[in-house]
Amino acid sequence: MYTIPAGLSHDQDLVQRIEKLNAIGIALSAESDMPRLMEMILVGAKVITRADGGTLYTVADDKSLHFEIVRTSSLGINMGGTTKRAVQFKAIALYHRDGRPNNERVVAYSALNNETVNLADVYEDNGAGFDFTGPRMFDERMNYRTRSMLSVPMVNHEGKTVGVIQLINKQGGQNGDVIAFEDDDIHLVKSLASQGAVALTNKRLIDDLKALFDSFVKTIATGIDEKSPYTGGHCKRVPVLTLALADAASQADGALESFTLTEKERYSLEVASWLHDCGKLVTPVHVVDKATKLETIYDRITLIDTRFELLKRDAEIVMLKQLLETGLEGADAEGAVRNYHRELEDLNAERDFIRHCNKGVESMAPELKERVKAIAKRTWCNSDGETVPFFSEDELNNLLIQYGTLNADERQIINDHIVITNKMLKSMKFPRDMENVPEYAGSHHERMDGKGYPLGLTREEMSIPARVMAIADVFEALTARDRPYKDAKKLSESLSILGKMKQQNHIDPDLFDLFIEEKVYLPYAREFMDPELIDIDEPFEIPGYPFDME
Repeated sequence: MYTIPAGLSHDQDLVQRIEKLNAIGIALSAESDMPRLMEMILVGAKVITRADGGTLYTVADDKSLHFEIVRTSSLGINMGGTTKRAVQFKAIALYHRDGRPNNERVVAYSALNNETVNLADVYEDNGAGFDFTGPRMFDERMNYRTRSMLSVPMVNHEGKTVGVIQLINKQGGQNGDVIAFEDDDIHLVKSLASQGAVALTNKRLIDDLKALFDSFVKTIATGIDEKSPYTGGHCKRVPVLTLALADAASQADGALESFTLTEKERYSLEVASWLHDCGKLVTPVHVVDKATKLETIYDRITLIDTRFELLKRDAEIVMLKQLLETGLEGADAEGAVRNYHRELEDLNAERDFIRHCNKGVESMAPELKERVKAIAKRTWCNSDGETVPFFSEDELNNLLIQYGTLNADERQIINDHIVITNKMLKSMKFPRDMENVPEYAGSHHERMDGKGYPLGLTREEMSIPARVMAIADVFEALTARDRPYKDAKKLSESLSILGKMKQQNHIDPDLFDLFIEEKVYLPYAREFMDPELIDIDEPFEIPGYPFDME
């Protein structure tokens, strides 16, 4: 018989244990860490039954029971849960190799049949024919005596067994003897097992939904990267840099001392960094990938080359006609040939010049634009026999692009991706603790001086995480080696450009200083940049950075 603690009646003792059960149930509903949750269930079961030992098992793939938490107070055994000591025991199969249920093991029997098993003495009270080879081996090795045992299945609201609580050796007889588990113990543990099953199921459901959401987010990012071979990897690299700088900022002193980043806020920032370019899903590929000024679905420089070849052919025809029809001889013939070759040289030079302009690698100075316009005055004869301008109006306008390869309309299309990003993200029903995702993701093209887009926000109107992502997006673009319109820059050059952007009030000055001081750039560079481009590993004289050379 169980000896009730001195000064308490049976009812008072039961009330105390029920109160402990209620307290455990309340704690379970608030716990989000799975190992700690399982530990609370087992330790709680031990406390309310005064069991010396216990094990919590979980069902894995409906095929086996995994040891999650193991405790034996008298032996000082503490494995699993928050102990950081892994449970070394092998999983228990629920079925034999031939498919028969493993009803010989008590814990497997409980799981398979949703039945509670209560044994006063495992070695003597074994009419069910259970196999206690495992407990015997444990007892011999540890100089222990397993006696009373209680196995209670953890059944969730769907009637599915998600685990088993097994308790060993109830303490409470005279002189601390081991006694059998009583009906009150069974009722209390069943109640706890039911609450625990619901808590575990809810936690797994939350984890599964989070895993599904994460995979969906990364699928979108992968789709964006795969859409263009020239920006492939951008959506995967920006999160790495964003989180690295955000983590550094959350630990910084000085101007950023008040900035903190909770686990949930960090997760929101991670999601935002994966989705920051989701609007590019609707951006035309030929605009995203536009490597030259004349490129549309294809690079129209080939058409220009063909026209130059036609003009050279026409020049040759003119020369030959002069020689054949007018009978030029001697010096006159040589002059016609020289004129022809001079025309070829001019055409080849103009063709090479247009090819160079088409790449958009340098700013178009006024004299360069004038030369393009002069070439545009040429004409050629098309397949219909019509004499037409050498360049179409659209071709000429594109060749005159001041910077890069995008014309004003195309640049607006590119810029609109952030508008679409905002529209897409604001249409999503984020939970309350993730409601800042649209702001984080949708502000990475804003500037501290309010000259960015799409909203023209100033530094004071942007959150620190949004400012972090703005720096990450720029630095990734500077160092990327897969852009069609530029070569990957060296690390020193990229940092210098970033420093100038600080001076121009483009990026956040405090975050830039931290980026340099803590060398946030260096691990990223070592992972994603070509080794030959990593030309520094220490801070140097960077524009906008107050580096003390002494």
